[in-house]
Amino acid sequence: MDKMLLLGAALAAFCAGAWAQSPVADSAWPPSPDHPTMAIWPGTPPGAKTDLPPEINMNADGSKTMAARPYIRLGNVSAPTITVFKPKGKNTGAGIVVFPGGGYLILSVDLEGTEICDWLTQIGVTCVLLKYRVPDSGPYPKSAAALQDAQRAVGLVRMHASEWGIDPHRVGVLGFSAGAHLSAAVSNYYDKRLYDAVDDADKLSCKPDFAVVMYPGYLALANQNFAPNPDVHPTADTPPTFILQAEDDYTAHVENAVVYFMELKNLKVPAELHIYAQGGHGFGIRPRDLPIMDWPKLVETWMHTIRMLPAE
Repeated sequence: MDKMLLLGAALAAFCAGAWAQSPVADSAWPPSPDHPTMAIWPGTPPGAKTDLPPEINMNADGSKTMAARPYIRLGNVSAPTITVFKPKGKNTGAGIVVFPGGGYLILSVDLEGTEICDWLTQIGVTCVLLKYRVPDSGPYPKSAAALQDAQRAVGLVRMHASEWGIDPHRVGVLGFSAGAHLSAAVSNYYDKRLYDAVDDADKLSCKPDFAVVMYPGYLALANQNFAPNPDVHPTADTPPTFILQAEDDYTAHVENAVVYFMELKNLKVPAELHIYAQGGHGFGIRPRDLPIMDWPKLVETWMHTIRMLPAE
């Protein structure tokens, strides 16, 4: 029994050490002061509601977990912001705006936000985390709020590109679940802002140079035999797109990824699709013993392939 206890203690110590070295170990919300944060609107956001309740972590009791850890479910977001996470080590010049998921009701701001930025900064990518408005802020055209925030954020990144060490021609978006839909939406709604111009940021393109769409929702209509969602309508000018989902995703359904990929394929848009048997929904980047959890390396390789990251 004593040997078993010692073995258990050693295993626990090993796991703790491995976790401390993982990309998500230093994630926190709110971010530390060395990650600059700015409001994306100089005044009241367009179409903002009044008398909104204060922002809140709706999982403050830690009752909801992923990979044995609780995660933050940020609710009542009425003052959208971007937070800049600069590369750790070499800066490749690439930048990515990250959209957490949450059904346009809440934001999984660490699981699908800060923890993703920790990985991106380790591969030399500047990460700009968008805290967009929720709840009831999408999908567009049900509400324009989240898409307005996304358009504005991409424009702001280009306006601050030299300051933040970003190549304005290598600005991508990466989203999860509802945030994945937002990635697809801003990839196709860029010709015209959904709000009146505010400043010079709105004179710059809000079209991403590439998009990563992780376990998306709202791209196929479940009540119409998973027909393509006509409110997204990709074109031949939609940017190169990486799509990934699990077949056993019973929350958003794998058809969302497959249908959107086929739309892009038929338009000859460069697209890459990965479907895995297991993974479910909302897995983020936290370590799990499933093949799908190798997805960050797949994204990195794809970014080299489309020349958004320099040749290795």
